[in-house]
Amino acid sequence: MIRLKVKEILEEQGKTQSWLARKSQVPDALVRRMIREPTSYHPTLPTLVSIAKALRVRIEDLYEELPDDEDEAPSPPTPS
Repeated sequence: MIRLKVKEILEEQGKTQSWLARKSQVPDALVRRMIREPTSYHPTLPTLVSIAKALRVRIEDLYEELPDDEDEAPSPPTPS
């Protein structure tokens, strides 16, 4: 699973959601959604490009990979 890190990047840079919406020209509602739904909302590539440019980061810096629940579950026993 992947997760957007927009909230963390904004906090690190001391910026607000409103600032990001203005600077990136991405609607405020989409910026709020990225922050509210970091694992379920998947913005379009043009939106990611605008956000990354405004924050002066690479697109890949906007994401982090989380372990899937399946990866944490023990493997089923193999039949003999």
